[in-house]
Amino acid sequence: MALLLGCIADDLTGATDLANTLARRGMSVVQTIGVPSPGDSVPDAEAIVVALKSRTIPAKEAVAQSLTACRWLKAAGARQFYFKYCSTFDSTDQGNIGPVADALVDELDAGLTTVCPAFPETGRTIYQGHLFIGRDLLSDSPMRNHPLTPMRDANLVRVLSRQTRSRVDLVPITTVRQGASSMSASFGYLTRKLARYAVIDAIEDDDLMTLGAACAEMKLMTGGSGAAIGLPENFRQAGLIPKREAVAPLPAVGGHGAVIAGSSSQATTGQVAAMRAQHPGLALEPLKLADNLEQGIAAALDWAKPKLSAGPVLIHAGGTPREVADIQAKLGRERAGALIENALAKIAQGLVAAGVRRLVVAGGETSGAVVQGLGIKALQIGPQIDPGVPACLAIGTPRLALALKSGNFAMEDFFMKALDVLQ
Repeated sequence: MALLLGCIADDLTGATDLANTLARRGMSVVQTIGVPSPGDSVPDAEAIVVALKSRTIPAKEAVAQSLTACRWLKAAGARQFYFKYCSTFDSTDQGNIGPVADALVDELDAGLTTVCPAFPETGRTIYQGHLFIGRDLLSDSPMRNHPLTPMRDANLVRVLSRQTRSRVDLVPITTVRQGASSMSASFGYLTRKLARYAVIDAIEDDDLMTLGAACAEMKLMTGGSGAAIGLPENFRQAGLIPKREAVAPLPAVGGHGAVIAGSSSQATTGQVAAMRAQHPGLALEPLKLADNLEQGIAAALDWAKPKLSAGPVLIHAGGTPREVADIQAKLGRERAGALIENALAKIAQGLVAAGVRRLVVAGGETSGAVVQGLGIKALQIGPQIDPGVPACLAIGTPRLALALKSGNFAMEDFFMKALDVLQ
């Protein structure tokens, strides 16, 4: 099976989201956790998604990691490349989206590249270059108060222009609705204007299918997972992949169930409350963890283990956004985040050692820390649980079924729904 599409994602749940999109559209997909080591065999798949943990690290490090992933995918034979970031365009004025995209364009000699975080299925749409979350502009949504990457400007042309020295322009919805040939002509016009990035308006999935068709020959695309939905059809039309049925269910793993939530987003906060209404839940206290991390981890596991045989348990980072901000002010933002991620990763190790085989994790940074802590190197992608979140099976041992959810995704009942799917 020849590798066709090589993808680089800036966090783990974003990578899983993209792998889900491609699998639902008929591609065979493997997700790797980080760049495979030298000597590792190339997974047998038509698309490989390399999951990095580079969204909020220093831009220079994010660029280095992304280039390493790109070069590995090139060596593996990828014909087209995709840089995946969050559908809320999470970043700061210093990056990391712009610097990473610049580096990938240079590495691949890609020319004009698309920018499209739209994901209509989850309410992320772009109109006149402005990103909407449901009815709200990004700058009016809960993302405006994100503790790591507050988004207070909804104009993507303006946001990206602050992160790159290259020209950023817009392909408006009127051009998109005229079809793929009109979009391709627009790409040529923008190239002649020396633009390097084209922000694409998209309101419905049909707009993204048009985008995919217009980008059949484009070396590099960038966007959220939704903007990739048209790419599998290009490969199918070219005779490179067969028509396939829906993604097959994953094999049952049995064992206990548990949920770990590190995100303080509005969506995850609602999911935590919904699960705590039905199952035991424990909120970690960051200040106590800062005093004695190992004692805090041991106490959490002592609380959880006797309860596992009776049903799933929830362990989560406590605090409202205001309380999280207070903790960050006392400990420092990076230390506070790393403290919670480290604690939850070690708690996950203890839960798996106690027989948990169905694990739901909420939060991109938390998911990355947990999967790395468990030593998982690759994931098999199963059916979708909710938009943007598939069931996954760890490749290797122990046999472990996972659902890895971005903090901002899914409905309030997601945790219980996911545990039911992960049988």
